[in-house]
Amino acid sequence: MTDAQGQRASIPDFGSKDIQLPAVMARNEKQVRFSFWKKMLKVGGRIPFAEEAASAYFCAIDRQTPVRVRATLLAALAYFVMPADLVPDFIAVLGFSDDATVLLTALGIVQSHIKPRHNQEARRALGLKEPTPSKDPDQD
Repeated sequence: MTDAQGQRASIPDFGSKDIQLPAVMARNEKQVRFSFWKKMLKVGGRIPFAEEAASAYFCAIDRQTPVRVRATLLAALAYFVMPADLVPDFIAVLGFSDDATVLLTALGIVQSHIKPRHNQEARRALGLKEPTPSKDPDQD
């Protein structure tokens, strides 16, 4: 296959792990680290998925998290912090629906990698109390 100048055009190998993933992931991580907590300060009280977003953040920055999982979460979190949005955040009710959909879909895919320590860090960062263990009525 040749390009417009007659040069041999390379066909991307989408099975290859080195196709821009490190660069995209690094850009997403930089954007998320810079903007995540700023965005949470602005909107954290208005979004019902704040704790999940913070847990995803702590999982994404955890170097023990597998790279593919980190890349997935960083992409979803980068979408969350982007100023340009499919549905602008200031639109009542619908404003965060696209953010929630992207983030909660990513979390659904990688949920097994969100560790209790990520949830604890999220609750601590958001100033939330640890959940109290519920009593099993069958134990009494």
